[in-house]
Amino acid sequence: MTEIEDVIIIGGGPAGLSAAIYLARADLKPLVFAGSPPGGQLTLTSDVENFPGFESILGSELIEKMRNQAKKFGAKIVDENVKTVELVESVKLVESVKTKSIIIATGAKALWLNLPSETRLRGKGVSACATCDGFFFRGKTVAVVGGGDTALEEALTLTKFAEKVYIIHRRDFFRASKIMQERVKENKKIEIIWNSSVEEILGELKVEGIRIKDKTIKVDGVFIAIGHKPDTDLFKGKVEVDEKGYIKIFERRSTSVKGVFVAGDCADPYYRQAITAAGTGVEAALEVEKYLELL
Repeated sequence: MTEIEDVIIIGGGPAGLSAAIYLARADLKPLVFAGSPPGGQLTLTSDVENFPGFESILGSELIEKMRNQAKKFGAKIVDENVKTVELVESVKLVESVKTKSIIIATGAKALWLNLPSETRLRGKGVSACATCDGFFFRGKTVAVVGGGDTALEEALTLTKFAEKVYIIHRRDFFRASKIMQERVKENKKIEIIWNSSVEEILGELKVEGIRIKDKTIKVDGVFIAIGHKPDTDLFKGKVEVDEKGYIKIFERRSTSVKGVFVAGDCADPYYRQAITAAGTGVEAALEVEKYLELL
């Protein structure tokens, strides 16, 4: 590590690694704190079929290819979690390392039910992304857990593929917008099960059903849609965040602190896709280049 880095990237998912590739090719030798374990949410995904250039690739393999590409061009990758940052506008600190600029790319985590069976079957029929995995359930039966806009959007997306979609909600009313509720209730593929919680996801090698109260429902997939939490606790009080904790984007990819930029799902409550995260990583890298040229 040099006396003062040109740029430090915090996060080792698609956003952080895409930024690292661009900055390394610009000969800025970015230092990446990739986290432990590294790779972000993509490493929890099995087959990825919607990342351009790959008809099908494991999420962990895609991350490894991106890491190797970044390192090939001169990026330095450290598989450690960042615990302290100082984001003053002149010289910034990440752990004890000084840097002229920072890209925050810490991502967001899906909220889960915290069932042992859910963890065991994640990537084997349990998912938190209908856009990512809905295609695998063509002609099958699936369940969506949740009652907000995200859950209803997931259910509607799944009706394009699945034969039957259950929505499991613990209350007797939805928190979602009225127009989303109307669309769901009008869709003949969707059946709503009120006042219920998933107690267990059934199956050994793949999802085969769910247990709710005293009954079992046969399903091929379970989509958890109870929300996401941006991984931004480290930065609260140091950069501006919105009411849900997502980092606010100001002009282009800049944050409320000069020289600190943001990319990926920690600033994106809407799309949450590997390819959109990668694109914002590139944007942040290009903005860092411009920023450093003016110092």
